[in-house]
Amino acid sequence: MDDERAKFAELEKLIADHKDQPGALMPVLQGAQAIFGCVSEDVQKVIAEGLGVTLAEVYGVATFYAQFSLHPKGKYLVNVCLGTACYVKGSQSILDKLCKLLNVPVGGTTPDGLFTVEATRCLGACGLAPVMMINGRVYGRLTPDAVPAIIDEYRNGAGENA
Repeated sequence: MDDERAKFAELEKLIADHKDQPGALMPVLQGAQAIFGCVSEDVQKVIAEGLGVTLAEVYGVATFYAQFSLHPKGKYLVNVCLGTACYVKGSQSILDKLCKLLNVPVGGTTPDGLFTVEATRCLGACGLAPVMMINGRVYGRLTPDAVPAIIDEYRNGAGENA
């Protein structure tokens, strides 16, 4: 609980530092995302009150920009490309396998906080289609059968060092 209080104290200082600046909402939301890992409803309320704007305005900006998350992300962010090249080569089956294996919906985070699964439009590796990326590491020419071994690498800690 002390950690949570410290985070909110840091947020209040951030708000105070930006309060009188035009366009303060974006840098405050970015700072809040860095502090908390997401901009939850509680965080949005503090920002709205601190900046003297409505909660609707804060929520509107937080949900408009993809850089903000309303819920905590897992330690490993798993992005599956659903762009045209990847989709045609079977990326939907990769995404389906991941969701089934981790027992989460697209956009969901595993209860242990290890994995968040997201669908993206293009990861810029069309020649390797279908592609999945975990914390910036690209896995190409995937098949659904390859997914469990890749996930196990991360569960066992080996994937993050590759």
